[in-house]
Amino acid sequence: MTDIRPVQIRAGRADEIEAVRDIERTSATRFLGTERAELAQDEPTDAAVLAQRIEAGGLLVASEGEGPVAFVMFRAEEGCAYVEQIDVLPSHARRGIGARLLEAVAQLARERGLAALTLSTFKDVPFNAPYYARLGFAVVEKLTPGMAAIRAEHEARGLDETARVFMRRAV
Repeated sequence: MTDIRPVQIRAGRADEIEAVRDIERTSATRFLGTERAELAQDEPTDAAVLAQRIEAGGLLVASEGEGPVAFVMFRAEEGCAYVEQIDVLPSHARRGIGARLLEAVAQLARERGLAALTLSTFKDVPFNAPYYARLGFAVVEKLTPGMAAIRAEHEARGLDETARVFMRRAV
């Protein structure tokens, strides 16, 4: 018999920063076997950035038992909650945890007076843009100034922005 404990969505804590970085590192292995395999070698989000998001209420984790199995990191950007990163351990994939995390961000966005969720993702990876489209996100045709700035940040990090799209979903 498999022991599947209920997953709880809650605010991330400073003592979980390394666990969150490990989730991001492990989750990146999903890119192996795709046209974006090089992403599996990327460094996870810097611990200082994660600490800032925790302090600002912009990091939620999905925990099972004692530790996190997934997380979402977000920040306010142009009146929206911009989802910077969302990762689920491969061992916990396909259980709706990512969707639950996004719903929790949407609820916080409503409470904070934000109009929508936005994100930037790869258009050709099945667990990226097609997944978000199934969750009600639509491709943004004309970038806002904030999105253009995020795109420039991505390009400075070496991301292929021709393979990416911005998406939006009202909350």
